[in-house]
Amino acid sequence: MARIKHIGTVNDKEKDFLKLFDQLTYSRSGWQVWEDLMTVMACSICNAVDHRKEAFERREKQYERAIKALGGVDIPAQMLGIITIALEENPNQDFLGKLYMNLNLGSHWHGQFFTPYHVCELMAKMQIGEGCRSEIESKGYLSIGDMCIGAGAMLIAAAAAFRECNVNYQTSVVFAGQDIDPVVAKMAYIQLSLLGCPGYITVGDSLANPQTGHILFPQEKEGQELWIMPMFMHQIWEMRRTAMLIRNLFGGIETTVKTMGKERYYMFFNFDEQEGQNGKYELIG
Repeated sequence: MARIKHIGTVNDKEKDFLKLFDQLTYSRSGWQVWEDLMTVMACSICNAVDHRKEAFERREKQYERAIKALGGVDIPAQMLGIITIALEENPNQDFLGKLYMNLNLGSHWHGQFFTPYHVCELMAKMQIGEGCRSEIESKGYLSIGDMCIGAGAMLIAAAAAFRECNVNYQTSVVFAGQDIDPVVAKMAYIQLSLLGCPGYITVGDSLANPQTGHILFPQEKEGQELWIMPMFMHQIWEMRRTAMLIRNLFGGIETTVKTMGKERYYMFFNFDEQEGQNGKYELIG
């Protein structure tokens, strides 16, 4: 197959990604390869933390099919490494969304045109300001959602806005998203997971079958797939869920957990307490 064409300019990390992507498209379409790559990466991340039996087994089957179609683990693992490094070096970007549109993989028949990242950045800054700190101090945490999430640009920009306000979103914000397209939903899941955002992505029709219920207790309904981000399984969020269950059980007892966790910034799902090692960073601010 001819070399995959892309539009727009690319930086070094994007060039590295596209070079490996080209190697996988000699006998298959770019769309098929991209779909399998997102499945393999998302399943690898999610099954490390979410062990709900039916969902785990479903993702295992998806992974096995996709990794076989890709011809093995080596190239997908290298590509996931490139995404990880790119977001580590510059967390304020929609890495996968830009490549997806540059490769002309978006479904224009379904009106699938991603919002440019600089527009998302402006919108996030307009909505998130210093006032969020007092609200977090009052309520314990905030939630933010995008029910037509695409590759996650809006929530990535929101995370960047929280950092600018010196808010540790990993301990103070729940990120929730939904999209009817499983491929782009997985793109959002991968990027937000690598950025250490706590929350989840729901695959499903947000109009006919929206994610409902309490923000801390997402439920996978019929016709949906629920993808839980690793940071949402951190003990800080587990303690909040436990506190709410206790409040519901003993209505008069105040067990609100409002200020929790140190001002740390974790990436790559390493939650140990060894400062400065294994992908653990101080929160900028």
